[in-house]
Amino acid sequence: MQIRQSTLCKSITQFYVYLQCMKMIARNISAHLLELGKYFPIISLTGPRQAGKTTLLKILFPDYQYVSLEDPDIREKAMQDPRSFLKKHHHQVIFDEAQRVPELFSYLQTLVDEDRQPCRFILSGSQNFLLRKNITQSLAGRVGIARIFPLDHQELQQTNLLAEDYEEAIVNGFYPALYDTKIPARLFYPSYEFSYIERDVSGIVSAQNLESFRLFIRLCAANVAQNINYSSFASSVGVSVNTIKNWLSVLEQSYIIFRLSPYFKNFGKRLVKSPKLYFYDTGLLCHLLEIDSAEVVADYYQLGALFENLVISNQMKRTYHVGKIPRLYFYRDSNQLEVDLFEDLTNSFRLTEIKSTRTYKGSLLKGVNKLAKLADRPTQKRLIYGGNEGFDVEDISVLPWYQ
Repeated sequence: MQIRQSTLCKSITQFYVYLQCMKMIARNISAHLLELGKYFPIISLTGPRQAGKTTLLKILFPDYQYVSLEDPDIREKAMQDPRSFLKKHHHQVIFDEAQRVPELFSYLQTLVDEDRQPCRFILSGSQNFLLRKNITQSLAGRVGIARIFPLDHQELQQTNLLAEDYEEAIVNGFYPALYDTKIPARLFYPSYEFSYIERDVSGIVSAQNLESFRLFIRLCAANVAQNINYSSFASSVGVSVNTIKNWLSVLEQSYIIFRLSPYFKNFGKRLVKSPKLYFYDTGLLCHLLEIDSAEVVADYYQLGALFENLVISNQMKRTYHVGKIPRLYFYRDSNQLEVDLFEDLTNSFRLTEIKSTRTYKGSLLKGVNKLAKLADRPTQKRLIYGGNEGFDVEDISVLPWYQ
């Protein structure tokens, strides 16, 4: 079957057929992006470097001009004479790494206020803090915002690329280049780390602190799925607590890590208040921990933490990829009652216990069952485990790791 690529932005069905013909991985966020394009004059797509932003936008909007503001010559023209620049690029334009030229945003506001035709401009970027700051200051209410992350399990399953065992999935990671170009993880991640620090962090973290920042990233990896102790981090790295908090924000706004907050409504107990730390991509996490094979993953002394990161990061990515804001938490009180994943749904809760074991045991659900009795809403109960089969046990759904 042949499909004209120029029609893709009009039909998500055609888009998926095209991807199948080209043997490309369909991204679940595509439908959300196309819907935003029906209503907003500007679309913003953010996400980590190498998550597939540019590739996806070029496929979804093939008739648009593509302008990379990473190019120093183009960036200089946009900064020196934004009016002339936008006279040339005034309609159906993708501005890649748009946060590099904040001068453009006020001029874009004027243009879309004069003509609010849907999807006139598309802004993409890998530094969420800078892009969001400029949008908030100049383009609030005019921009439809979407976020794309490394591949989720469902996207890989659709093309039969998901690993059979979770240990392999953890060490491989989920960046598209690993599957499109077949580059080995052992080559991809060292280059990714270097590029990230040199390109993104060097403009935010002072040069004299770069080595400390590298140590800090590895400390984050060593403490994955743990409550963040800011003072301990500061002591280990040799910087202030405020610096640690700032650096965590840098990693968060660059979509390297995320913090999972404790559920804050009291069920009659004193609750833990410190958030837990996770990486969006387990391949990068393994690289920072110097884990280079599925066998090493299986023998890692904190295998449970790696598995927990795999499951929770996938849930986070899948939620963003369908255009929703995650309402994900964990629960732990002073009596050590704990549930790994606590989802606050509209009229109910979903409680999920996460265990790397491949053998189901009823004792794994002790925390979920106890907390469900305390909840003041209807509650769904789940166990996600290391096995490959799903089944129900009374009112509990037991799900395989790749759910």
